Amino acid sequence: MGKVTGFKEFDRKTEAYRPVELRLKDYGEIFTGDHDEPHLQEQGARCMDCGVPFCQSDDGCPINNLIPEWNDLVYNDKWEEALSRLLKTNNFPEFTGRVCPAPCEGSCVLGINNPAVTIKNIEQAIIDKGFEQGWVKPYDVEFKTGKAVAIIGSGPAGLAAADELNKLGHSVSVFERDDRIGGLLMYGIPNMKLGKDVVDRRVNFMKDCGIEFITNVNVGKDITIQALQQDFDAVILTTGASEARELPVENRDAQGVHRAMEYLTVNTKSLLDTGLADDSQLSAKGKNVIVIGGGDTGTDCIGTAIRQGAKSVVNFELMSQPPIDRADNNPWPLWPLIYRVDYGHAEAQLAFGEDPRQYQLMTKSFTKDENGALTGLITVNVEFQDGQLTEISGSEKTWDAQLVLLSMGFVSPEHYVSDDAKIELDDRGNYKASYGQYQTSQEGIFTAGDCRRGQSLVVWAINEGRGVAKRTNEYLS
Repeated sequence: MGKVTGFKEFDRKTEAYRPVELRLKDYGEIFTGDHDEPHLQEQGARCMDCGVPFCQSDDGCPINNLIPEWNDLVYNDKWEEALSRLLKTNNFPEFTGRVCPAPCEGSCVLGINNPAVTIKNIEQAIIDKGFEQGWVKPYDVEFKTGKAVAIIGSGPAGLAAADELNKLGHSVSVFERDDRIGGLLMYGIPNMKLGKDVVDRRVNFMKDCGIEFITNVNVGKDITIQALQQDFDAVILTTGASEARELPVENRDAQGVHRAMEYLTVNTKSLLDTGLADDSQLSAKGKNVIVIGGGDTGTDCIGTAIRQGAKSVVNFELMSQPPIDRADNNPWPLWPLIYRVDYGHAEAQLAFGEDPRQYQLMTKSFTKDENGALTGLITVNVEFQDGQLTEISGSEKTWDAQLVLLSMGFVSPEHYVSDDAKIELDDRGNYKASYGQYQTSQEGIFTAGDCRRGQSLVVWAINEGRGVAKRTNEYLS
């Protein structure tokens, strides 16, 4: 695949983001949108004839993208054919090409002793070119089964299930409690990383293919699952894992302590509704901001706070700083647990002169004034000894803060839908169903995505959405 000696001749070079000083002035995507085709063909040439492509194995891409095939096609300037191969496994490459952390690159065979192939860049370029050239066209469903399926939740799992079931001839209706379709894609990921025009483009495409979308309907509250079952032959729950992990410390009730997803959702909705003219109470403008917890969501909070005009932004991480290179206990093809500088970190470096991350810190309590407003928090340094977390005596520190954002992950879906459906939960509080079967404890009710497996990647949501569609189709047949 690619050029036989390409990995020897060409160095890895990713497509650059927009300059930091420019992108901080707006909420536009960090990507330039200008794909340099000769450059990408050269990068595709680096794809090795590796025998066993771990990039599309279980250690790599969860949806088994045919990566070597479309790398080779791009190298040979066959972009439309590359798009055809890409769409065989991935319903939404415009999403994964932007927000997926690319486990495929972590397991790339070239990555054993060289920088991996720029798979993610090439994937995004293929689908962007496909839309630009008009190669992505609504499909006609030749045969209708007469069966109807209701999907609850319009995140990536729900959308993937809807797309697959619609292609199979079933009538599909997607219910969303928010005012816009997309779930996590719409309100959980800020515009800088995933433009909402990109989400809307895909949703409108799916509408043109015959899928029905119903917003502002909170199933389990506005309408019961039992009522839906009167009109639909099967129900699929793809509600996501929106119950955030808490930080139960003193003065948690201080005004100014918010969950990260609440903060990101309010800001994105304000941006889309009024162009930020409604002066959200959750603005970071002029405030010292502390983000507790790393990961993608923490980075998104950093980038958003800087754009809002934060006075300062600090990011607390409980773990120690990762190494620059793989540790001995983190071998290929496992995901490389290494130090990375994401877009928000680079923006904080420019805005405030240093990386915002502070490692091995545990929050002990918040502080507030007589009116209940947040004034700061108290931390202690920690270390791990024999797998145990230990506080370092005498390392307590008080931090000034008027806005704290909790970005510590999610523990489970909210349970009002499962209560209404009367389905069983697993020991983690997720909707109980086995992988590959997706059948809940109630006949005709299936589930997939984060609400079944726990918080995970967008690409895993697509995997499960495709899987639950296959299983639901077997049930309906």
